[in-house]
Amino acid sequence: MRRDNKGLSRPLALIYWTCGRNYAKQGEADFKAEPAFLRSPISTHMAATLPPPRLLPSGDSAVTVEFSRTIDDAANERVLALDKALAASPIDGITETVPTYRSLLVHYDPEKIGFDALGAEILPIASQPLPPATRARRWRIPVAYGGEHGIDLEDVAKALNTTPDDIVARHSGGDYRVAMIGFTPGWSYLSGLDKSLHMSRRQSPRLLTPAGTISIGGVQAGIQCLAAPSGWHLLGRTPVRTYQLHRTPTFLTEPGDRVTFFAIDHKSFEDLDRAAEAGEIVAEQVVA
Repeated sequence: MRRDNKGLSRPLALIYWTCGRNYAKQGEADFKAEPAFLRSPISTHMAATLPPPRLLPSGDSAVTVEFSRTIDDAANERVLALDKALAASPIDGITETVPTYRSLLVHYDPEKIGFDALGAEILPIASQPLPPATRARRWRIPVAYGGEHGIDLEDVAKALNTTPDDIVARHSGGDYRVAMIGFTPGWSYLSGLDKSLHMSRRQSPRLLTPAGTISIGGVQAGIQCLAAPSGWHLLGRTPVRTYQLHRTPTFLTEPGDRVTFFAIDHKSFEDLDRAAEAGEIVAEQVVA
């Protein structure tokens, strides 16, 4: 069954996903104890450029299908393909799926299907080649950079030995891909950050950062919809609500969408913020 877009289970689901990731860190010793179907030969249809997926228990009612141990667009494409395949041809007992950067968390009802049986059904699907690419939705998202809206912009520029204007140009010149939604509702994790902007996260995370924050951390960029803690570097803010409970659609961005940013002044931010608060979608959807 597909997850309900209006549900707020994603943050909790990611906790279970983290538990599964910790299990994966135990290494090869666990591999010997895995069920036999996990050690069976992989289908000859498996994409040759990626390792076979690992199936990891995540509590007693979820399994993590892991395609990679690093952030990787190719692995993320396989995650989303499996998510869509399970939605198109549901397996009885699956209650929810949660796509992440490199794995798909699959919740199931253990009274209807067990871990071994579910894994035996998932692996052949996960091993299929990717379907033909479809045209992704594209969003142009306005950002007020710097000042009170982007309090780390100048520090980022100093750390990278350049100017704030150059950081804005590099960031707004990128072509990003929504890899996953998580942490808080609408928090969009983006791949595609220019390598010149890769930098370690803050040593001291902030306990609260503003709604609409546009930030970078490590190799990632992000759109933070709700006020929340963050250890990322804050470059600006957008008036766009990627999540708004009483709006249709509730969630604006979805994994697989493409995103670009463009700079606006702070007065424009205030105007667009009022419109967005009233339920208007102030992001621009690009029609190809």
